[in-house]
Amino acid sequence: MLTILKKEITSYLSSMVAYVTIGVFLLVLGLFLWVFPESSILEYGYAGLDSLFSTAPYLFMFLIPAITMRSLAEERKEGTFELLATRPLTDWQIVLGKYLACLLIVLFALLPTLVYYYSVSALGLPQGNIDTGAVIGSYIGLFLLGGAFVSIGLFASSVTDNQIIAFTIAVFLCFVAYSGLDSASTLLSLQNLGIQRFGINEHYQSISRGVLDTRDLLYFLSFIGLFLAFTKTIVGGRKW
Repeated sequence: MLTILKKEITSYLSSMVAYVTIGVFLLVLGLFLWVFPESSILEYGYAGLDSLFSTAPYLFMFLIPAITMRSLAEERKEGTFELLATRPLTDWQIVLGKYLACLLIVLFALLPTLVYYYSVSALGLPQGNIDTGAVIGSYIGLFLLGGAFVSIGLFASSVTDNQIIAFTIAVFLCFVAYSGLDSASTLLSLQNLGIQRFGINEHYQSISRGVLDTRDLLYFLSFIGLFLAFTKTIVGGRKW
């Protein structure tokens, strides 16, 4: 698994895909935080990063599928998946190796955003007047959200050998999982069913308030495990 992890990280960092994708993510996020008046921290007038943690999930819907779309789809398109399948590796080692590699790339994308935290803390009056506990909780929630989206993206990459199709499927599934159930719960016929509890958004918002509830953590871990199990099933079936 560690060999696959190192191979995937080296492959990502030796191509322009990761750099361009992460660069666009940080640029767009910076525009939303500092330039666009509707979400600008400077216009808001309070030392907080609420706009970052409300904007980042929607950017993740495109960033993460762009990272994961090549994970398994490219292997099959180039004919290297058969070579990988003949190695002494279990299906879980293949899936987890690729999953952790994509998750590390997402972590690399999040690390530069700590500059925004320092900037807001320095601009606060008095200096350092920012709710650090809520920010830490929000980062944990954003990382868990990224892990959930990576599991979706890896699943989408396993069902096709076309990267564009894998990207499209992953974006659609990420949107449905994050806000689709919230939108569906507003329908008159579904208002009393509480289906929004099964969506990612409600649990993400709960963690973002700085409260680490074990129910929210179990939800994310179960969600990730479910999609990784789907991916493992498809990878195992492709070997035959």
